[in-house]
Amino acid sequence: MSAACGCDEPVTAPRGEAEEVERPWWRDPGLLLPIFSGVAFITGLILEWSGLETAASVVFWAGLLLGAYTFVPGAIRNLITKRKLGIGLLMTISAVGAVILGYVEEAAALAFLYSIAEALEDKAMDRARGGLRALLKLVPETATVLRGGNPVEVPAREITVGQVLVVRPGERVATDGIVRAGRSSLDTSAITGESIPVEVEAGAEVSAGAINIAGVLEVQTTAAGTDNSLTTIVELVEQAQAEKGDRARIADRIARPLVPGVMILAALVGVIGSLLGDPQLWITRALVVLVAASPCALAIAVPVTVVSAIGAASKFGVIIKSGAAFERLGGIRHLAVDKTGTLTRNQPTVTTVIPAGGRNEDQVLAYAAAVEQHSTHPLAAAITGAAAGAPVAQGVTEEAGHGISGIVEGHRVAVGSPRWIDPGPLQAPVAALEAEGQTCVLVTIDGAIAGAIAVRDELRPEVPEVIRTLNHQGVEVSMLTGDNARTATTLAQIAGITDVHAELRPEDKARIVAGLAQHRPTAMIGDGINDAPALAGATVGIAMGATGSDAAIESADVAFTGHDLSLIPPALRHARRGRAIINQNIALSLAIIIVLLPLAITGVLGLAAVVLVHEVAEVIVIANGLRAARTRRILARPTHPTPADAVKQPAGAQ
Repeated sequence: MSAACGCDEPVTAPRGEAEEVERPWWRDPGLLLPIFSGVAFITGLILEWSGLETAASVVFWAGLLLGAYTFVPGAIRNLITKRKLGIGLLMTISAVGAVILGYVEEAAALAFLYSIAEALEDKAMDRARGGLRALLKLVPETATVLRGGNPVEVPAREITVGQVLVVRPGERVATDGIVRAGRSSLDTSAITGESIPVEVEAGAEVSAGAINIAGVLEVQTTAAGTDNSLTTIVELVEQAQAEKGDRARIADRIARPLVPGVMILAALVGVIGSLLGDPQLWITRALVVLVAASPCALAIAVPVTVVSAIGAASKFGVIIKSGAAFERLGGIRHLAVDKTGTLTRNQPTVTTVIPAGGRNEDQVLAYAAAVEQHSTHPLAAAITGAAAGAPVAQGVTEEAGHGISGIVEGHRVAVGSPRWIDPGPLQAPVAALEAEGQTCVLVTIDGAIAGAIAVRDELRPEVPEVIRTLNHQGVEVSMLTGDNARTATTLAQIAGITDVHAELRPEDKARIVAGLAQHRPTAMIGDGINDAPALAGATVGIAMGATGSDAAIESADVAFTGHDLSLIPPALRHARRGRAIINQNIALSLAIIIVLLPLAITGVLGLAAVVLVHEVAEVIVIANGLRAARTRRILARPTHPTPADAVKQPAGAQ
């Protein structure tokens, strides 16, 4: 019996790391014993119908012993060492009682059906976990390392920080690193879910598991082979197997008192019935009651569903840390979203260059880039990235919060904010650009205004459609940002977000998210250290990019392996569907117990019939739970809004 079932431990050897690869059914003792038990039981029925009573009895005994071997030793061991009254103990008592009363055939049926149901559950859990373990296969077994200038093949697990890997076309990157030499395209779809290859060159960061498409790359490792972004993702996923959701704990709380409760009820039925009638009849009914009220279907109803759903989510780039987080994700009705790096690319780019004083755009941009090359400010990176072949600047000095200046080709060039440099004739266009949410810097040459450069962290292209789809799903969206209100409002209008909270500190974000969560289940999406308090305080915290801020990932309940926001709607649909399946399983499991108990007490159903109904229902619960692993329809479902929804867009949403 699986631990997920809340039942007794199997007597077969536990599946360790050496058995990560799923064995075929004909080599799995956990399946073979129940199968042989079933073959023996069916053979016994055939022999019995043929009039060969003695042979049938021998075969029934064989089937009983084979099936019982899978749960009786574990049940007895748990009773003696842990004082645990498990489901297997109920089945053991029922089987022994049936044999004492002469019902060997019914005992064989009980042993077979219970053992095969538990074996199927184990296989179901293995199948679900297989989707999680598949992530580890993204790391190659070996890698090529440069040693003394010569390529040497080594096991990937032996890679250390600072080594240089040679990654040829078609090979996977063995661990995280930075490209030292070469230029190529990487297929990261298996890691991030993003189908467009990523161009990389010297200085670019690469993640474990990415496939090199074109040229040869030399990658200097920044993480060990056993401790990189991919193993971090796997660790997050494996946490899901150790923690159950709220409903799982409810199921456990129901099952825990139910086991001794059923034993007491069975004892009362046997004792009181024996005092009032035929002892053999009422003791038999008491045994039937033990089987009828076995809550194993209830105990496995949630774990199978949760593990299946979490494993499926990991395949399309959504890593859910726990069963509790999965269930909460299915109830989300409000979404708080960080702006920078989540709604935007977090890569400021130059959008507009306005020349003045007889200068042209190229000259303004080149002179500005010449001095900005000496700055580490994000806006400086945008300007230098937009200028090709900038001249060399000398005597560069930077004044924090204001700007930077230096000598370029004999001219004094200064670049700074409009709060430091008077825009002069560019006052109106600069004000207009800032009203659109863009950040402006002014450029002076020899003290005269030479031009203005507008920079903006552009919105991710998928954001407007994602927001419309979420609204269509009944999920409200709020923007939280530390940026100024003007920029935040402008971007929010383009995205289609009407609720904007700007100029916030980390504690402000946490306070707002906590307030939203008090009124309805609220998720927070962010990717930076400053988002960590809000992520921790939300109903569900979602970290964008599982290779991003460690603080954000540790504080979050869910992590996206990439930065594609279009995964949010299907992730919510997937979680909602999983919650619905969990509810179905709990309802079905309780209905089985409620219906079978009176039928068992009154004698309407005998031992064999109760065993059959109960174990078949258990298989149905497992099969229903496995439906949570299906994601094809969820991912294929169009996210485009209806024409009516499009009409409701706020002004400026494109």
